[in-house]
Amino acid sequence: MRLNYLANAIGLTMIYIGPVILTPILVALFYGDYASIPPFITASLISAGLGYFFRKAVPDATSLENLNDIKKAEALFIVAFSWVIFGVISAIPYLFYGFSPINALFEAVSGITTTGATIFTHFDYPNALFFWRSFTQWLGGLGIIVLFIAILPQFAVAGRQMFFAEAPGPTEEKFTPRIKNTASSLWLIYAGLTLLEIVLLIWAGMPGFDALCNSLSTISAGGFSPHPNSISGYNSNCITWIIITFMFLAGVSFNLQYRVFLRKNPLLLFKNEEFRVYLFAVLLMAGLITVSLCVNNQHQLYKNITDALFQVVSVTTSTGFASLDFSKWNYTSELLLFLVMFMGSCASSAGGGIKMARWLVVIKSMKSEISKILHPNAIFNIKLENKTVPSEVTKQIVVFVFFYFFIFAVTAVLMSLVEHNSAVGLTGAISSLGNIGPAMTSATGPMTNFDNVHIVTKVIFIINMLVGRLELIPFLVMLQPSFWTVKEN
Repeated sequence: MRLNYLANAIGLTMIYIGPVILTPILVALFYGDYASIPPFITASLISAGLGYFFRKAVPDATSLENLNDIKKAEALFIVAFSWVIFGVISAIPYLFYGFSPINALFEAVSGITTTGATIFTHFDYPNALFFWRSFTQWLGGLGIIVLFIAILPQFAVAGRQMFFAEAPGPTEEKFTPRIKNTASSLWLIYAGLTLLEIVLLIWAGMPGFDALCNSLSTISAGGFSPHPNSISGYNSNCITWIIITFMFLAGVSFNLQYRVFLRKNPLLLFKNEEFRVYLFAVLLMAGLITVSLCVNNQHQLYKNITDALFQVVSVTTSTGFASLDFSKWNYTSELLLFLVMFMGSCASSAGGGIKMARWLVVIKSMKSEISKILHPNAIFNIKLENKTVPSEVTKQIVVFVFFYFFIFAVTAVLMSLVEHNSAVGLTGAISSLGNIGPAMTSATGPMTNFDNVHIVTKVIFIINMLVGRLELIPFLVMLQPSFWTVKEN
């Protein structure tokens, strides 16, 4: 890796993050909350200052040509480091409101990774801070690097490597000839869905500011809400179903949604194999939980259907909103929802987790290997969307899933030991690695917070959230000693 390439790209990213951080000041000015202006000015200046430092400290880093032939290893490092430093900078405003450094970092990383696990013990904070929580999720949902690729000419050439480093998937899918246009199209769909949800929530009776924050957190599959009781606090079936709809869309490939938008043909969704599996899995698990709730709780059928579907969609898409305290469900319903935590949504969506496309490849690989036992001379090609998946991609996906469960197991054991509670460890590990947010115990459930967990658990959570958002790839590559071979230019 070349230092001037790294310093140039990271420096540019930090410089342009600076003005973005000033956005909550508009909210502060609107509500006359002038005391909330200094936190964001401070964070903005630190970000821009770090950016200029990176570019000036390394020789030749300011040359724009340095980004033209960026290598994959450099792109992975730039993206990973940018996310870490963005998390640190995003934590600065929280320090002004009395948060400890570790709690501020936890809340910030939970925001940018769209995890939605909160450290808030109360909700008596200014609107500017609530907006900041949701806004960081909105930026993180599609990716701050993808945003800069769409709007900054400096990333026009280097954008391809950085785009797929930030939004890795089973395949490197782009649907326009230029990666800059692909990034712009994704943000068009992303912003359009956000605006549409804001309008619908206001129409349904939600206060305007809440509609703004909840929409930013829904489309990003984030889950931060300005209401202490999440979506259940609004006591509206109409609002609940609007949120369900947009959470579901947040878990659908934005590439696919853009094609549907261009061709004005919603039926294209059902021609996509991953979408069909995603829809089937959501309906199946929601149906099973509904039956479990009806058998055990004897509640009204409509309420059980609504609650089950809401929580399944929320967990599958890693949004983390709650329509009720599911940690109080019966054992069978909780177990089913725990299994949902491993599903994941579609590739190229805002959702976290393993992703349905990877599960499809893994299942088809297993089927292929079993078939080879009976027909050793036969050739079985694994296909997605009628396209053959290269064998090297299949192997990468299998390795990805293996390491995903390996990291889950290790962190689950560590958290269980630290907290002396296996339920906290198991559900906390998958909720953080899958960027889901709330876990499934009374201490870490959807209506509580993570303030009382051990500081070691918070650190593990922070690491898991970052690893999960970057989908393991940069993290695994950085474990290779050869990755860290650095030269000046």
